[in-house]
Amino acid sequence: MGVMSEEARERLRKFISDAAEAPVQIKALHRLPGGAIQENWLLDLTVLEGGDRSGDYALVLRLDAKSSVAASHGRAQEYALLKTAHRTGITVPKPYLLATDAVILGGPFFIMNRIEGTAQGHKLVKRPPDDALAASLGRQLARIHAITPETPDAASLDFLALLDGSPALAAVALYRRYLDDLGQARPALEWGLRWLERNAPEAADIVLCHRDYRTGNYMVTEDGSLTGILDWEFAGWGEAEEDIAWFCAKCWRFGAVEREAGGIADRKPFYDAYEQESGRRIDAGRVAYWEVMAHVRWAVIACQQAARHVSGEQLSLELALTQHLVPELEWEVLNHTGGRGDA
Repeated sequence: MGVMSEEARERLRKFISDAAEAPVQIKALHRLPGGAIQENWLLDLTVLEGGDRSGDYALVLRLDAKSSVAASHGRAQEYALLKTAHRTGITVPKPYLLATDAVILGGPFFIMNRIEGTAQGHKLVKRPPDDALAASLGRQLARIHAITPETPDAASLDFLALLDGSPALAAVALYRRYLDDLGQARPALEWGLRWLERNAPEAADIVLCHRDYRTGNYMVTEDGSLTGILDWEFAGWGEAEEDIAWFCAKCWRFGAVEREAGGIADRKPFYDAYEQESGRRIDAGRVAYWEVMAHVRWAVIACQQAARHVSGEQLSLELALTQHLVPELEWEVLNHTGGRGDA
């Protein structure tokens, strides 16, 4: 279990004390499991003599891991996304503090409220089917997609790049470049990228996409209550179907393949709640297209993660084993596209 040095711990305590304008006592601080891209640290503290701020706080500190993924936002950007989501009524942990001074902990970090529940996908899919949870997730996603480049809430998200053309074709170009940079022969993925290029739908309305909206990135209590949407480091402007497809893609059902909505329920309660909240109809054909994209994207990411281990950049059994997911993802790509000569 990760332990922070006494010097770093004292710098952190002083930073929080200065922000709170009151003495602070750190009661517990240790690294939480997981986090190949970002580190999450449990932080329990007490604010003393702080007036309205006085009391005990159960928090999480989010810090860059030793190596990162190119597509991931920095902590200042993720903090801005979290603040925007919280301000607009999306169920997320409350963000408290952002530190951009690398002297404190070696890099930027932010502190947010610690929420109850579990996010472990392999556990969540072993519960009975949960239409109510699927509906809650559908409503939350619709609220995320209500944020567009034109809404006032987008003013703090000016770091998100807007695309001139098709988001689908931009994604194809990006994943093709990532694959080329790896220097690996992946014919099935090249086939999938060509199919996606040839079958790209016309560009649709642009909305804020979470881009990792899936089982494993939300917290649920024992009674099935949704307590928060996590991990906003990949968010950006895109098409709503990208998020819907990512949530429903077979690769994110954790083995519960018959439950097409994230391994927790059928699509219907998820779709119905999304449509009711958003006021827009889900185009099944567009979702099917973006599900192919989802499997290509995850396969490319898996190749990148394994390459970080093989190159020696970050020695990790977890990253190395990610490579074993790729053949199954490639099969899904071929299965969805028919593997015919129409590409």
